[in-house]
Amino acid sequence: MPNQFEDVQRILTGSRRELLAKRNVVATGIGYKITNGKTTDELSIICSVDRKKSKQQLSATDLVPDHIDNIPTDVFPTGPIYALQARTDKWRPAPGGVSIGHINITAGTLGCLVQRDGIRMILSNNHVIANSNDADIGDPIVQPGPTDGGQYPQDHIANLSDFIPIQFEGDGNGNGNGICSIAKSVAAPLNALAMLVGSKTKLYPKRQIAGRQAEENLVDCAIAQPLDDNDVKNEILELGKISGITEGTLGMDVTKSGRTTQVTSGTITQVDVTVQVSYGSDKIATFVDQLMTGNMSAGGDSGSAVLNTDNEIVGLLFAGSSSSTIINRIQNVFSALNIGLIDE
Repeated sequence: MPNQFEDVQRILTGSRRELLAKRNVVATGIGYKITNGKTTDELSIICSVDRKKSKQQLSATDLVPDHIDNIPTDVFPTGPIYALQARTDKWRPAPGGVSIGHINITAGTLGCLVQRDGIRMILSNNHVIANSNDADIGDPIVQPGPTDGGQYPQDHIANLSDFIPIQFEGDGNGNGNGICSIAKSVAAPLNALAMLVGSKTKLYPKRQIAGRQAEENLVDCAIAQPLDDNDVKNEILELGKISGITEGTLGMDVTKSGRTTQVTSGTITQVDVTVQVSYGSDKIATFVDQLMTGNMSAGGDSGSAVLNTDNEIVGLLFAGSSSSTIINRIQNVFSALNIGLIDE
């Protein structure tokens, strides 16, 4: 074994720079090869990658060879690797999944970067960066959020560009108390409707949702323009880049990266959900055409982008209870704000 290990070590030393130059490879090392999900006793050169991709997705020069000088290789997905830093810290550049907020709230989550008319924007919830309708366009957004120590002007990262007003029951003024609504939970009882698999997203007429939502809400969303594009990063912490957009369907496995509970996973247990959400101070808003999963969030996770196992975005997390998480369909969010994914 010592001689064999030294041989592998020597070959790795001579090849690691070439391996690290390959797109998607983030680390190299020596370990035991995994075959069919089981660890073998075969020493191998291990290439850690951001995420596994098919051979068709990579150029010939970026493929990891099966062997290097008769030493087998293996590919292991680790996700992006970062210097350890709290999600409530100040991040520059700031990726999705870290603390952010309007200057008059506590804190929520920076969801992801999007674009409108070719301009990069930060996507999150209305109640995170537009203070539950109480903000003005142009208001400063800080990262981290105020409850995590973010202050104006030193932590000023963006200005509010647009938001879709939330229609509340009662006086309808939308005067929230600035607290991330997911911590306030979903009002009981949940008026949730689970429909058949394959039910399609209802993309309401643009005038209804982008213009100002009807009494039944589709989305809790807002965008902010960074002061400097170099202050933000087009990926999500520990999940990497969004690969596309897709429909959230019943039984789909999903994951999110958020300020409070970090990376968590779940399964879409209900679609076409109608739900009453409490925003505090006797403010209740009814949302339709939502997605529901089990508990995969907590206070401060509002605004998180929700992805499937292929890193395609399916929704925007905005509310929950001790047992459930509620998610806007991403098609409704993109349509309402007239935004799209960044082309890179």
